[in-house]
Amino acid sequence: MKTALPEYEKLGAFYLGKEYDLEAGECRDNLILYDSKDLTTHAVCVGMTGSGKTGLCLSLLEEAAIDNIPVIAIDPKGDLGNVFLTFPDMKPQDYRPWIDESEAAREGMSPDEYAEKTANMWKEGLASWGQSPGRIKRFRDAVDMAIYTPGSTAGLPITVLRSFNAPAQQILDDREAFRERVSSAASGLLALIRIDGDPLNSREHILISNILQTAWLAGRDMDIPSLIKEIQNPPFHSVGVLDLETFYPPKDRTELAMTLNILLASPTFASWLEGEPLDIKRLLYTKEGKPRLSIMSIAHLSDPERMFFVTILLNEILSWVRTQPGTSSLRAILYMDELYGYFPPTKNPPSKTPMLTLLKQARAYGLGCVLATQNPVDLDYKGLSNTGTWFLGRLQTERDKARVLEGLEGASIQAGQEFNKAEMEATLAGLGRRVFLMNNVHENRPVTFQTRWALSYLRGPLTRQQIRTLMDPLRPKVAEKPTPTAPGHIPSATKAKAQPAPQMTSSTATVRPVIPDDVKETFLDLSQPISESSRLVYRPMMLGTGELHFVRSTYKVDEWRETGLL
Repeated sequence: MKTALPEYEKLGAFYLGKEYDLEAGECRDNLILYDSKDLTTHAVCVGMTGSGKTGLCLSLLEEAAIDNIPVIAIDPKGDLGNVFLTFPDMKPQDYRPWIDESEAAREGMSPDEYAEKTANMWKEGLASWGQSPGRIKRFRDAVDMAIYTPGSTAGLPITVLRSFNAPAQQILDDREAFRERVSSAASGLLALIRIDGDPLNSREHILISNILQTAWLAGRDMDIPSLIKEIQNPPFHSVGVLDLETFYPPKDRTELAMTLNILLASPTFASWLEGEPLDIKRLLYTKEGKPRLSIMSIAHLSDPERMFFVTILLNEILSWVRTQPGTSSLRAILYMDELYGYFPPTKNPPSKTPMLTLLKQARAYGLGCVLATQNPVDLDYKGLSNTGTWFLGRLQTERDKARVLEGLEGASIQAGQEFNKAEMEATLAGLGRRVFLMNNVHENRPVTFQTRWALSYLRGPLTRQQIRTLMDPLRPKVAEKPTPTAPGHIPSATKAKAQPAPQMTSSTATVRPVIPDDVKETFLDLSQPISESSRLVYRPMMLGTGELHFVRSTYKVDEWRETGLL
């Protein structure tokens, strides 16, 4: 006889916790089962440090995985890798490598004793919320997980080299979507080299936007090296009503090209060119169709690098969304932790436009966006009026509460619901650790609940070495790691026989050098065919030619000779 599954194991029901009585200060028996299709109208989670926000959001990702819903998670802080710390056997030795030994010392315990205490705490915690260790195994079996580290080999490397490819035809046919894609791609790239690229006033932004627009409308893919070449020699002769040379003289264009080339030639940027391509379908599903939880760990990056990567990623997700058929069910989740700086109320960083577009349009295609932050005053609440579910934890200041109430009121008006500001304010004031107020426009009333015990061991942010330890077993399984190819012109006589360019090394570069416009470039033809075991590599050299005049009257020498030096 089969044992009936618990109510929270029903497909489409996310088990988040139990209803909480604020006055009595205790949980009720009512389970909080969040309908997954409600997430297509997106969610935002707000709470100060220590409120339990990370535990709630990880629990939501665990529930999605159990329901076979793929997730792309952007992790600026390093917490999300905790989903790998799930141990069905609940043995102390499983937890031992991951405990904080300084915390054990503070409690007067040896690391082994602290690991045993942690294992028992997790076993008892799960049991108190009606979850067996078998549920951890079900979670791990349901999903393929990976931590990607752009610009680093600590996790699985991922390359953005192909992320300036021409967008899908659906975007090319949508003028507004196409303009947004061009603008945010240019802004993201300029942010990487610390140029404030205002779309209306920045020459750099306008030039790069025109180059991308011209290439993409012609069906040409771009990458950073080819973009450098076209900055020097744009495929157009005027910008607006001005000729190109007046709008952006060659000398100034060469300076911009040199700035990008210095970035590209930097050894620290070489790791950005390695790894899997930024392919959204591949990040969501394995080749066999198994859903994935792909974590984009960006804690190690500088602020400009984070902005560049997040902008590129959001644009790629937006392109993928627009190729999907419409649906009312939840197809996938985009989760971003610590949204601070990426969606502010006043400024317009490169990431803001694609994020706002996703909030407005992704619901029709089944993509649910979940955004989390501990700084509510740094969110654009007008944009978040498109968000249907608000998870609100303990807040730090009255200013934070005021901004949250403003956002809630906007969301309620958008949904055509009444909003009791005084009652909501009183509820927010009474929230404690792991206690959240959920305001879901699809439900009749807000509800206060305590979050369930997470399946994952919440040990805090992972170091790069810990990420490396987790990802090392997965590296051999990563299929085909594309090799960056050298962009630019290859003589037609040799194209068919040319082999893919090698990885960049000190002696063999895959990027053509930046040279001034007035220097002529010539590619030498091959004198013989290339064998299959060989590969064609172009090496840049400088050719100088001139005339030498030899004169000495005593020897009756007066001779001119043409010479060249390569």
